[in-house]
Amino acid sequence: MTVELHLLASPKAVPELRHRLRHHAYDVRLCATELVTNVIDHVGEGTPVTVRVLGTADGHTRIEVTDPDPRALPLLLRATTTDEHGRGMALLDALARRWGVEQGADRKTVWCEVNGPAQS
Repeated sequence: MTVELHLLASPKAVPELRHRLRHHAYDVRLCATELVTNVIDHVGEGTPVTVRVLGTADGHTRIEVTDPDPRALPLLLRATTTDEHGRGMALLDALARRWGVEQGADRKTVWCEVNGPAQS
């Protein structure tokens, strides 16, 4: 089953997204909210995003977040214990089997795959 949600990336949208994905595994909810938070921080609050959660052919779950800025690409940083930012993609990298970016002329989709089926 595929879930597709359209929302504006904002701090208020993060707990709402978590609630709308409440029937999904914890890792799915965490990755989806981290990807939306990345849009808020690096593209801008109020950016329209599409969040998709779908099962893969090999029985895992894919989470995709699409936004309209093909230039603001995620970076995997190694945050120190005193850094206030830079842990979102490191967390996603630790949880996900794999992740990547698909760029279009007028958008990008940041995606990741986690172990297990889409719904818990």
